[in-house]
Amino acid sequence: MNSLTILILILVYFAALLLISRLTSKDDSNDTFFKANRNSTWYVVAFGMIGASLSGVTFISVPGWVRDSQFSYMQIVLGYMLGYLVIAYVLIPQYYRLQVTSIYEYLLHRFDSYTHKTGAFFFFVSRVLGAAFRLFLVAMVLQHFVFDAWGVPFEVTVVLSIVLIWIYTHRGGIKTIVWTDTLQTLFMLVAVITAIVIILNRLDWSLLDFLKSQEYANYAKTFFIDDFKDKKFVWKGILGGMFIALSMTGLDQDMMQKNLTCKNAKEAQWNVISLGGVLIFVNFIFLSLGALLFIYATKNGISVPMENGVEKTDLLFPEIAINGGLGVGLGMVFILGLIAAAYSSADSALTSLTTSFCVDFLECNTMEQEKQKKLRKRVHIGVSVALILVIIFFRYVLKENVISSLLQVASYTYGPLLGIFAFGIFTKIKVKGKYVWLVSLISVVMSYLLNAYARVWFSGYQFGYELLIFNGLFTFVGLLLIRKR
Repeated sequence: MNSLTILILILVYFAALLLISRLTSKDDSNDTFFKANRNSTWYVVAFGMIGASLSGVTFISVPGWVRDSQFSYMQIVLGYMLGYLVIAYVLIPQYYRLQVTSIYEYLLHRFDSYTHKTGAFFFFVSRVLGAAFRLFLVAMVLQHFVFDAWGVPFEVTVVLSIVLIWIYTHRGGIKTIVWTDTLQTLFMLVAVITAIVIILNRLDWSLLDFLKSQEYANYAKTFFIDDFKDKKFVWKGILGGMFIALSMTGLDQDMMQKNLTCKNAKEAQWNVISLGGVLIFVNFIFLSLGALLFIYATKNGISVPMENGVEKTDLLFPEIAINGGLGVGLGMVFILGLIAAAYSSADSALTSLTTSFCVDFLECNTMEQEKQKKLRKRVHIGVSVALILVIIFFRYVLKENVISSLLQVASYTYGPLLGIFAFGIFTKIKVKGKYVWLVSLISVVMSYLLNAYARVWFSGYQFGYELLIFNGLFTFVGLLLIRKR
């Protein structure tokens, strides 16, 4: 499959997104951009959120993680379901009761403007890094398989990717994204299922043959219960997954902004619960694909691609899909799935970051409509530039598997949000708001030190994603120390 074919596919796909954007953005008001007029159908939102939850990281990085971590990721995914239940029955009623545009407005109602802006700041940092991780992965694949052959610099690839996303989101915002995410989820799931079918046929296996094979069993260990000190220990995964879902969905404007477009709280709850159930099944499919990719690579002498002298298991799926001798059809479906995965997370990130910055920092909801619109459009461009710079930075510093890096960073940046929201919901205590940012920063530093020296301090213990819980706990305790007397 040559690079020109890939480029044509990207342009055709982008044309489809532009058509959806045109149909959904005739009204480019702030109410449409920020809230989709609160008129979205819950099951459409739920289906689209599958793609936003998975993103390019799951599409490529989760299958590539199977060699080193087997199916331990399913422990985290099971924890997600517990987190979604808390989101549905604790957080969503709060957000709908207050009729917020940005979920961090809850902190303004519960505490004060200092705490409000601290929460919004940690979301902004978290989502910029998270979106950059996801887009970096996709840009890396496009660079490796398309633009390197034409001598196009990585920086140009990144700029083009962000510009394309900006073009179809700058008018309709979240209303456009609800519908583009639906299309993108469909493409992503079709790509994965097609890849499994084609590889199984090439190996002359049925699905049952594959699942019963010893090769599959070598990768499919799911529950790690032997060593409490191991990062993959089962309860670390489940509890970590629960709090990751709480933080990266329930306390994240990007994910909750889609929920807040539903007509009422009950429909938003159905959306979140159904999403949690479907993600268990879908992530199992992705992990099974990962096992199949490594089995196929071993049988056919395909090496894991190298990037800057380092093995990149994230690139195994694209390597097999495009250069693995499985036909141009798989390559085309893979590219469509990859672009769908990239845009389904990046477009909503761009919109939610714009929303949060306008509402939480610039307080645009106090301005007249025309000024709001002009400000929103300028911020949208500024956020796009910020994402470009961070993605290019990752090109030169990121060494590990992207899904692992993403979840590790989330343990630091979402911890203060977890602690502040928990404190607000489960206590009635007032705090000295001007010190909340300091408490949050100290919590992040303490979490970093705890993770860095855990092996020395606790006889070889390694923190997994339960580090997020401790980070939130540090923040919670710190807020108790700055309570108003």
